[in-house]
Amino acid sequence: MKHTGAWLAVRALEALGIKFTFGIPGVHNTELYDELNSSAQITPILVTHEGGAAFMADGMSRTSSQTGTLVIVPAAGATHAASGIGEAFLDGIPMLVICGGIRTDLDKRYQLHELDQHAFIKPLTKAAFLVTRHTDIIPTLFKAWEIAHSDEPGPVFVEIPVNLQMFPGEGDDLPPLPIIAKPQRATAADIRSAAEMLLAAKHPAMFLGWGTRDASDETRAIAEFLQAPVATTLQGLSVFPANHPLHTGFSFGAAAVPAARNAFADCDCLLAVGTRFAEIATGSFGVTVPPNLIHADINPAVFNANYPAALTLEGDASAVLGLLLKELQSIDAARPVNTDLQQRIRRDKAAYNAEWLSHDSGEKINPAVFFNALRAAVPDDAIAVVDDGNHTYLTAELFPVHCPKALIVPTDFNCMGYAVPASIGAKLANPDREVFVIVGDGAFTMTCMEIVSATRLGLGLVFYVFHDGELSQIAQAQEIPFNRKPCTALGAIDFNGVAIATGAEYIRVPGNGAVAAAIAQARGLAAAGRPVIVDLIMDYSKRTAFTQGAVKTNFKRLPLAQRLRMVTRAVKRKITG
Repeated sequence: MKHTGAWLAVRALEALGIKFTFGIPGVHNTELYDELNSSAQITPILVTHEGGAAFMADGMSRTSSQTGTLVIVPAAGATHAASGIGEAFLDGIPMLVICGGIRTDLDKRYQLHELDQHAFIKPLTKAAFLVTRHTDIIPTLFKAWEIAHSDEPGPVFVEIPVNLQMFPGEGDDLPPLPIIAKPQRATAADIRSAAEMLLAAKHPAMFLGWGTRDASDETRAIAEFLQAPVATTLQGLSVFPANHPLHTGFSFGAAAVPAARNAFADCDCLLAVGTRFAEIATGSFGVTVPPNLIHADINPAVFNANYPAALTLEGDASAVLGLLLKELQSIDAARPVNTDLQQRIRRDKAAYNAEWLSHDSGEKINPAVFFNALRAAVPDDAIAVVDDGNHTYLTAELFPVHCPKALIVPTDFNCMGYAVPASIGAKLANPDREVFVIVGDGAFTMTCMEIVSATRLGLGLVFYVFHDGELSQIAQAQEIPFNRKPCTALGAIDFNGVAIATGAEYIRVPGNGAVAAAIAQARGLAAAGRPVIVDLIMDYSKRTAFTQGAVKTNFKRLPLAQRLRMVTRAVKRKITG
């Protein structure tokens, strides 16, 4: 029997378990949207901008087993979505990008939206397909889903020309669902060597990235067996519970908090899993990695890219670590609890928090006061969706995350404007969990109108906006070498007006004394299905350990002549004003 391409595509998505799509209908995908409207399983979500659609799909994939899926128009729809697609690509997030295409049955040039979009989308995706026949629609979508989830996950692009969507043709039957394997390519000898290296070390430690998000049991068991301190990457903040006595914090070098710096200072064997040792994770490559580095990752391309490994273990984190744990247990007994190490970590964490609390924020909000109140209020499984900016590193250093996938953040693509739409995808995927956003005022202005979608859908989300009037992460990076902060002042923004425009509730929090009550009020309103903007007048005058460490690391790396030039310029400007 013949069916339209739109019918075939939606049947394939249903078979793949897709429950939501994100995008905007247009000339080249109206057939798809009409067919989606008839689906009893899939709900198409209208967005205000395709960039928001991609971030929603990303948030859905990061926080659940569902596959974030876009249905967009070609050309402008694809370019608008490119930032979110690129974020998913660099961060290893599965995503299906289904795009309409111009008619391929006409002999006409210069059609609306005619563009070689595969040329620009290829570097942002794991694979890109142009479907040319009805019989290829279902197999291509199944293959795209399989690629998106296999090995290191990522987005896959599928273009379905509008003529295939509109007209009937012969289509294939639904094939069996692809089985996503958890590859384990490390040899038994290498697993044995890794276990022996860790057991021979006096001070082993662990550095965990997003790749260990499904290996919580294994990472915890190995850490406890070895009594090894654990640090995480920024994206991996939720992979190891912050209330575990061996957890030290984000990163472990010059840009890390004291608990991590001190615990890793004498590390003589490092087990790094699911991390690329990328720039942010290492504080601008400011970590000291011991010669005895054991690097485990599903993607062999990351090995030896930035730091040479003594031993590499290729494979899925849960598979590799499961074998490593058994090997450790077969060789020796677990080490006794290292009371001194655990007490030192606990003292360092308490002292760092106290240092922040003692900082005089004047009439503004001290970040530690806010994060302490927030942690005390929200349940452990609440999902924090964090944007890019100074607030990112405040969150990383001051907000303990206790559950896997309970915090998501844009990392290697580092895209501002992520959190508001991503929270919508996270809430749709996790309707029974509390979802909230930590976002700076600059990032918030990029995508805050997407709250219209949250209001329309009745999603109770809380947007904690760190309001200071600057693009603060960059402003702080400018201030030290330049002694001025060009083009980072945002000007006056009335977020109450945003709330009125989007149908959200609004709470202004001027100082520390109002923080706890505002959090309670916002959570109550969100529980009733209303989005809430909490306007926090935030003090950013104290810099994070990350900012201070990364700036120093980058400065030291410069040639001496350039360092002298920058210091002289800053001093001269300070004197002359």
